[in-house]
Amino acid sequence: MKLAILATVVDSRFGDVLVIGDRGTGKSTVARVFAALLPPMRTIAGCRYGGKPDAPAPACQDCDVMRSASKVAPRIAREPVPVVDLPLGVTEDRVVGALELERALAQGVKAFEPGLQVRANRGFLYIDEVNLLEDYIVDVLIDVAASGENVVEREGLSVRHPARFVLVGSGNPEEGELRPQLLDRFGLSVEVKTPHELEERI
Repeated sequence: MKLAILATVVDSRFGDVLVIGDRGTGKSTVARVFAALLPPMRTIAGCRYGGKPDAPAPACQDCDVMRSASKVAPRIAREPVPVVDLPLGVTEDRVVGALELERALAQGVKAFEPGLQVRANRGFLYIDEVNLLEDYIVDVLIDVAASGENVVEREGLSVRHPARFVLVGSGNPEEGELRPQLLDRFGLSVEVKTPHELEERI
């Protein structure tokens, strides 16, 4: 049942998905194995942001550089649809991206290290125990989910890239309520309950 409902949002027509239910009902397990059922997507080879080959114009800096440097059309690749876990203790830099410290210290180069939203572009961003997510991370997710674009202006960096993904959240209602601003993002909600009959549990 849960798997069938998650499958209906592969193309994002139904928006984001919320799975609420008792502990131990397999919510996170279903969400994490979901990636294996998705068909591969067409991307521009070498693009960190999963650029769409048929985009009318370069959607990110990687595609812009590749198209400018080559007179031939970019090579097309088939990649798995990303399903990315967003852990509860994640920092804002890990979500949106930040300065790549190793290159900055070793080479003196200001390079952008993409965050989890980059990895989830054109795919799914899964949040287990979404009702326990820190408020400032919720604010970041709402802003990016609404615009479909991540903008980083910090530490001398100025980066803009696409970040369109389906939010899949799961949680136990006994552990706290979901913030109304985030709850509004979920267009489809599923409630699962623990089966009490022995045969059903088996």
